[in-house]
Amino acid sequence: MGAVLQFDCLSLFPEMLQSFVTSSILGRAIDNGLVDVKLHNIRDWAGDKHHTTDDTPFGGGAGMVMRPEPIFSAIGELRKQESKVIYLCPDGELLTASVARGLAAESHLILLSGHYEGIDQRVRDLSVDREISIGDYVLTNGTLASAVLIDAVSRYVPGVLGSEQSLGQDSFSDGLLSFPQYTRPAVFMDIAVPAVLLSGNHADIASWRQEQRVKRTRQKRPDLLKEDLRK
Repeated sequence: MGAVLQFDCLSLFPEMLQSFVTSSILGRAIDNGLVDVKLHNIRDWAGDKHHTTDDTPFGGGAGMVMRPEPIFSAIGELRKQESKVIYLCPDGELLTASVARGLAAESHLILLSGHYEGIDQRVRDLSVDREISIGDYVLTNGTLASAVLIDAVSRYVPGVLGSEQSLGQDSFSDGLLSFPQYTRPAVFMDIAVPAVLLSGNHADIASWRQEQRVKRTRQKRPDLLKEDLRK
């Protein structure tokens, strides 16, 4: 068994992740010692009696900004030599299959979830190694984004999935979307499963699936295709 991939999640709402990290495939990965997820409330590092973590922004503005002191203290306590600190934010690099695969090779990821109008820029400048977005939209806070990243990354940890083969047929694994999937019954609502899938001919099935991947990608995400496959 390889080294355990460790996540430390910093959030104002760590309880949002509690059931997530104990459920389904991720829960089994944790139970099997493949992944370790620890949840932390940033308020625990606030220095005042009210556990204040936010303040009004200099220059004015409609929202609040998370103060730097609690975040600096939290990261400083959790960081190890091999740690990578990731800030989940709308203006970060896009979380892709390639990014997730690369992060799975790390040993310790500290995930920082913003809230309100985000965090003080000085934290981003001095303590964050990488900024990642899960899409071109804004959430009320970054805790759900942390959950998405944990799930996407953990799938690439050896042993987490029951079948490593499924990684190769996932959407985006090689620049293509996945192929259509069917199960029993063979006929449903007068629609039959494609005959090739019932043929038992593995070469024909593999060829059909590859054709379907190109066809589906051309229809739904032509931007992913190389020039010679777009027509």
